[in-house]
Amino acid sequence: MVHLSLALLLLVPAALSGDVPEGGGCEMSRLRLSEGTYALFTDCNSITYCSGGTCRPKGCRRVDFPFEYTNPDDFPRKCPRGEFCPDEEDRCQPLLPVGSDCQLNRDDECEAPPNFQELADESNRGLNVNGSVCLLNKCMFADASLGTSCVVENTPYIAYSPSGEFINIVSRDNCRLGLYCDATEKVCMAHKPLGRECTGDKECDSWNCSGEGRCGVSTNTPTEVALWVYIVVAIGILGAMFGTLTALFIVHRRQRDVEREKRAQYWREQNAFHQNLMQMREAARASIRSFSGKNSARSTMYGDGPSSDESHTPIMQNTNKGSGLRQYTDGSDYDDGLLIQPDSRGRF
Repeated sequence: MVHLSLALLLLVPAALSGDVPEGGGCEMSRLRLSEGTYALFTDCNSITYCSGGTCRPKGCRRVDFPFEYTNPDDFPRKCPRGEFCPDEEDRCQPLLPVGSDCQLNRDDECEAPPNFQELADESNRGLNVNGSVCLLNKCMFADASLGTSCVVENTPYIAYSPSGEFINIVSRDNCRLGLYCDATEKVCMAHKPLGRECTGDKECDSWNCSGEGRCGVSTNTPTEVALWVYIVVAIGILGAMFGTLTALFIVHRRQRDVEREKRAQYWREQNAFHQNLMQMREAARASIRSFSGKNSARSTMYGDGPSSDESHTPIMQNTNKGSGLRQYTDGSDYDDGLLIQPDSRGRF
């Protein structure tokens, strides 16, 4: 939680800056730390600082990519070793000795102790910088040992969660690594192991005091999973894949059956239609044959007999000519094949 607040402290100032450009007027009385974030606020914009009632270009920077700068050539310089850039970012200044006034949470403004190698915090938790710490706006060394008196600073920051705002109290002290300053007794105590009761993260070896009030594992500890969990997960994945494929196969098979039944129904209807056409054609053939037989009988009955001259003279001279009753459809395969021939006397 310490680094989270430090990160917010570095990011918020640009958002809380004013909008007065270079050369504009500003009021030194309005220079302050914003409530809840403790970020420095001025009337000037993010690329200037207020000096003597006028906004002037910044002379140093604390980050690699400062806010609102568009051209890297315009970046202010970063301070070399042995110097620091204050919150105003006006110019680089020499490191401050022990006991000097420093700005809130600016451990980097203080000189390092001679034995800084054994005191420096390398865990990125923000406990100190090179063994030095700024507490209650004073530079001091983080070298208080077990059982000795210590200085503690509790700073409430405004934090945000899905449920709304809440207060995040960051507690810092000047105890050595592995110790913490008890806020009640103001003496350095040893960190507590896993499972011990706690009231804050700083009391635990793992820097994680759980919601149940006991020291838990570190938040960056990788979770170790038993072998059977991998097996169960693998079986679950394979089962899900097999179940999905099976369900898709069943659904597609049912769809194919439905389409196949539609096609079969279509062909049954077409076949029935074709049978009806065949029956109509056969009925037409039978009707034509019956009509042709009646006409032949009448011609014989009412003729002049064998001695008549007309009996040997056919009405149609060309017997090879096809009957006009022959039916066909151009361009189709429909043909009833019925051809009516004249009788021996040339009559139909």
